[in-house]
Amino acid sequence: MKVTGLNIHPLKSGRAVPQTAVTVNLDGLAGDRRFMVVEPDGRFITQRELQALAQMEAKRIDGGVHLKMNGDELSACFDPDRRLDVRVWSSDVNAAIADDSVNDALSGWFGRPVKLAHMDEAAERFVGAEWAGSAAPVGFADGFPVLITTTGSLADLNRTLVGKGQEPVGMERFRTNILIDCDEPWAEDLWESLEIGGIVFDLVKPCSRCIMTTQDQTTGERIGGNPIQGLSEKRMSADRRVPGVLFGWNAVPRGEGTVRLGDEATVGGYREERWPMKLRDNA
Repeated sequence: MKVTGLNIHPLKSGRAVPQTAVTVNLDGLAGDRRFMVVEPDGRFITQRELQALAQMEAKRIDGGVHLKMNGDELSACFDPDRRLDVRVWSSDVNAAIADDSVNDALSGWFGRPVKLAHMDEAAERFVGAEWAGSAAPVGFADGFPVLITTTGSLADLNRTLVGKGQEPVGMERFRTNILIDCDEPWAEDLWESLEIGGIVFDLVKPCSRCIMTTQDQTTGERIGGNPIQGLSEKRMSADRRVPGVLFGWNAVPRGEGTVRLGDEATVGGYREERWPMKLRDNA
């Protein structure tokens, strides 16, 4: 098996940026989800409630980030002493916050009051101790440092969607970090770990999917095939710890280094049983 796709998302819920090689740190891929749009009180905002985030491009620059959206653009730099406690799900992070001019401009773009947060060197977030053995460092990702998916599972999902009379979807709908070329659908359910580029990634928790997978990742529109409906056919979790439909696995890197397109991916161990799925009642 080989790595066939690498992506970072500099802005949480913003557009993906394909890579040919990535630096892997203990908290994920360098540059991935280090910036985030938040409510004035610090609560995180995603495409779930602000679909237009899919239209925003973000590029890291010295001291900050450059943002583009619908012909508008701006650069944001961050004063490390200007901070706000922001929240991602149940995690609180003391993050750097952009100045008022940047926040006012973004509020105008989105038509609602927002602020721009940055996971800088002074910010810390640790999650997932119950799954990873010990709490893992992470940026503004929903739950874990890295998301791993496979080509075979997407192909199987698309067969289901086509069988339901819907359009196939691309992997961009799932906002993956590392895509593995593997013909066997759902083989990743049995992988305990992968070694890529000399780095071990422990696959610690399946990823439950939300309404964002139904959205075009360039416009934010809810159009085309509906992955939630397709996954509900045979990927509905039967374990209450991770409810909903599942696609991909959250992973924790156990070392640092570089991963490149074309790198070999080797399974480091296998689970004895697959994650339990509910049987669909076709009666």
